Amino acid sequence: MQNILAFLWEGTTMKRNDALKILNPILAVFFVNQAVTALLGARISYEAFEVFHKGGGRVLIALIIVHFILNFNWVKANYLHK
Repeated sequence: MQNILAFLWEGTTMKRNDALKILNPILAVFFVNQAVTALLGARISYEAFEVFHKGGGRVLIALIIVHFILNFNWVKANYLHK
Protein backbone atom coordinates (compact mmCIF):
# COMPACT_ATOMS: atom_id res chain seq x y z
CA MET A 1 0.00 0.00 0.00
CA GLN A 2 2.84 2.38 0.82
CA ASN A 3 4.32 1.91 -2.64
CA ILE A 4 0.99 2.82 -4.20
CA LEU A 5 0.72 5.99 -2.10
CA ALA A 6 4.31 6.95 -2.91
CA PHE A 7 3.55 6.50 -6.60
CA LEU A 8 0.49 8.74 -6.33
CA TRP A 9 2.54 11.57 -4.82
CA GLU A 10 5.58 11.40 -7.14
CA GLY A 11 5.87 14.47 -9.29
CA THR A 12 3.05 16.36 -7.61
CA THR A 13 3.54 19.91 -6.49
CA MET A 14 0.84 19.91 -3.82
CA LYS A 15 1.89 18.60 -0.43
CA ARG A 16 -0.36 16.44 1.70
CA ASN A 17 -0.93 19.17 4.28
CA ASP A 18 -1.89 21.64 1.55
CA ALA A 19 -4.34 19.13 0.11
CA LEU A 20 -5.82 18.50 3.57
CA LYS A 21 -6.26 22.24 4.13
CA ILE A 22 -8.49 22.25 1.07
CA LEU A 23 -10.15 18.89 1.66
CA ASN A 24 -11.11 19.26 5.34
CA PRO A 25 -13.41 22.31 4.92
CA ILE A 26 -15.06 20.62 1.94
CA LEU A 27 -15.61 17.52 4.08
CA ALA A 28 -17.17 19.69 6.78
CA VAL A 29 -19.57 21.29 4.29
CA PHE A 30 -20.71 17.91 2.98
CA PHE A 31 -21.09 16.56 6.52
CA VAL A 32 -23.31 19.51 7.48
CA ASN A 33 -25.23 19.03 4.22
CA GLN A 34 -25.98 15.43 5.21
CA ALA A 35 -27.18 16.43 8.66
CA VAL A 36 -29.36 19.31 7.45
CA THR A 37 -30.97 17.35 4.62
CA ALA A 38 -31.62 14.43 6.99
CA LEU A 39 -33.37 16.74 9.45
CA LEU A 40 -35.30 18.61 6.77
CA GLY A 41 -36.04 15.62 4.57
CA ALA A 42 -39.79 15.87 5.08
CA ARG A 43 -39.86 19.59 4.29
CA ILE A 44 -37.97 19.57 1.00
CA SER A 45 -39.07 18.02 -2.27
CA TYR A 46 -38.00 14.48 -3.08
CA GLU A 47 -36.02 15.75 -6.07
CA ALA A 48 -34.03 18.14 -3.86
CA PHE A 49 -33.52 15.36 -1.33
CA GLU A 50 -32.21 13.10 -4.10
CA VAL A 51 -29.68 15.69 -5.23
CA PHE A 52 -28.53 17.06 -1.90
CA HIS A 53 -28.72 14.08 0.44
CA LYS A 54 -28.17 11.06 -1.76
CA GLY A 55 -25.77 12.76 -4.17
CA GLY A 56 -24.01 14.55 -1.34
CA GLY A 57 -23.61 11.25 0.47
CA ARG A 58 -21.84 9.73 -2.50
CA VAL A 59 -19.49 12.72 -2.71
CA LEU A 60 -18.92 12.55 1.05
CA ILE A 61 -17.87 8.90 0.83
CA ALA A 62 -15.43 9.72 -1.96
CA LEU A 63 -13.98 12.60 0.06
CA ILE A 64 -13.60 10.36 3.12
CA ILE A 65 -11.65 7.85 1.03
CA VAL A 66 -9.33 10.62 -0.22
CA HIS A 67 -8.96 11.88 3.37
CA PHE A 68 -8.02 8.39 4.52
CA ILE A 69 -5.45 8.05 1.74
CA LEU A 70 -3.90 11.42 2.59
CA ASN A 71 -3.70 10.45 6.27
CA PHE A 72 -2.58 6.87 5.74
CA ASN A 73 0.84 7.45 7.32
CA TRP A 74 -0.86 8.64 10.52
CA VAL A 75 -3.24 5.67 10.51
CA LYS A 76 -0.34 3.30 9.95
CA ALA A 77 1.72 4.85 12.75
CA ASN A 78 -1.14 4.79 15.27
CA TYR A 79 -3.08 1.67 14.43
CA LEU A 80 -1.06 -0.60 12.16
CA HIS A 81 2.27 -0.63 13.95
CA LYS A 82 3.91 -4.00 14.46
